[in-house]
Amino acid sequence: MKDMKLNVGAGVNQSGLRDFNERLLLTMIQKLGPRPGSELARQANLSAQTVSVILRGLEQEGLVRKGEPMRGRVGKPSVPIALNPDGAYSFGLKIGRRSSEVALVDLMGNIRAQERLKYPYPLPDRIFGFLKDCIAQMTADMAPAQIDRIGGIGVATPFQIWEWRESLDAPAKEFEAWIDLDFATEIERFSHLPVHVVNDATAACHAENAVGAGRDLSDFVHFFVGTFIGGGIVLNRAVYEGSFGNAGALGSIPSMGADGESRQLLHTASLFLLEKEIAAKGADPRALYRDLNDWSEHAAEVDAWVDRAGAEIGAAVLSACAIIDFPHVVIDGAFPRTVRAALVDRVAAELAKLDSRGLIVPKVHAGKVGPNARVKGAAFGPLQAQHFLQQSPFSPAFPYATA
Repeated sequence: MKDMKLNVGAGVNQSGLRDFNERLLLTMIQKLGPRPGSELARQANLSAQTVSVILRGLEQEGLVRKGEPMRGRVGKPSVPIALNPDGAYSFGLKIGRRSSEVALVDLMGNIRAQERLKYPYPLPDRIFGFLKDCIAQMTADMAPAQIDRIGGIGVATPFQIWEWRESLDAPAKEFEAWIDLDFATEIERFSHLPVHVVNDATAACHAENAVGAGRDLSDFVHFFVGTFIGGGIVLNRAVYEGSFGNAGALGSIPSMGADGESRQLLHTASLFLLEKEIAAKGADPRALYRDLNDWSEHAAEVDAWVDRAGAEIGAAVLSACAIIDFPHVVIDGAFPRTVRAALVDRVAAELAKLDSRGLIVPKVHAGKVGPNARVKGAAFGPLQAQHFLQQSPFSPAFPYATA
């Protein structure tokens, strides 16, 4: 990947702010990939000695490790410094409308263990019991030193999940348990780990920014299609969550239903619509989620859904670009790669047809994370809180101090 331009006044050389510089270097390595210390020092505007001392400390803590010397250049071979996957771990819990997932994720964003719970609709007791069992199961074979490196539990949950009871055909009385529920309080009953809660679509955006398209794109609007469609916003290589943590609520963008009535995008471009079409044909829509690699059995229904959803997402893209002139749009979801590719093509085709006067039409990209984006993004929250900067060091607004 190309070097990224750091908007640096200077890093902070004062010893009292070393934690900031540690986070700065870890964030740079996470975004740029393995880099020699000399290159990190140059891009961060820190002295070579300061960077060398910090990297030695991070290596002793097990957060980074040295790679193979890079030969073939004039002078002494340089040694790239990379994140150590075993340097830290976190749990991610994704609460979905049809299933929940728990994953143990390492510092590189790799999933080390993962379990899934399916249901017709989500209920708190069932989900927290599942999380408790997964934590016990996934840590059973870990050494005490590894368990000590687990930094927290990230929870990705739909915003105001109780509002979607009717769409899920859930019983009103049981579903009311979600109202005023405090996730940290519930999890504290069986775990001492800190809890980080994020909107599920925003979590998917975090994952895409951290380990997917965000490695190459600095600004984009992100659509993630699950049972309900949602999204997120990346500006200056950082996810923008907004004043209430609900920025990028793309599922709420006005859309047009098949009957010509005004709807929200989540009612015109979500997977629950495909489920209903399959059920109407007498088939079991749950089969979709048994195999996220091949939906060819329902090709006719999938093609029709892609055509309708792609048209509505295309219109939503222009609506988003009327607020912020995104140069890129990234589309991903809980579906096979072939469906993702078809949806990307359909959205691009729709954008070419729509009236975009006064707007700059963005380039459409396929996401790189896939169905695991929400659970990975959930787990990224505790990792970022402990080891990375909240704001991207590649942002023009990044508050670098002077040395």
